[in-house]
Amino acid sequence: MAEFNNVTVVKKASTYFEGSVTSRTVIFQDGSKKTLGIMMPGEYEFNTADRELMEILAGEAEVLLPGEESWSVFREGDVFEVRADSSFKIRTKGILDYCCSYIS
Repeated sequence: MAEFNNVTVVKKASTYFEGSVTSRTVIFQDGSKKTLGIMMPGEYEFNTADRELMEILAGEAEVLLPGEESWSVFREGDVFEVRADSSFKIRTKGILDYCCSYIS
């Protein structure tokens, strides 16, 4: 889906890693939420509370998923899933545009 309709957008951005990762929260009428974000080049580790689906909108990233020993590459149009109550590492050499869906 290229756009979201009938949603609430939280104006204030969430920032991580000294501003190298930023996102904005989109809340849907059913209460579900997604974040739209930008990652600058670097390597980051994120903790999850809910299950997450990460869609790469532009760019390319290497991801080390929980329980995996090798990194996987994801590009524009790809989606990967991270289980709840875990952590994952992600690294990118360029700017990464992403959409994260939270599934509780």
